Amino acid sequence: MDSKPLIWIFLFIGSTIGGFIPTLWGAGFFSVSSVVLTAVGGIFGIWLGYRLSN
Repeated sequence: MDSKPLIWIFLFIGSTIGGFIPTLWGAGFFSVSSVVLTAVGGIFGIWLGYRLSN
């Protein structure tokens, strides 16, 4: 499988999960923690997609 689609899929999944985690403790979707964890989840998704594609 080509690595780009896999990386994009994991980027989407990681950033989505990272954005929803702050709602577990009552923070909003547009809070600072949600934005930060969206970025962290996206970076983790890129890393995981890259590792799985190689």
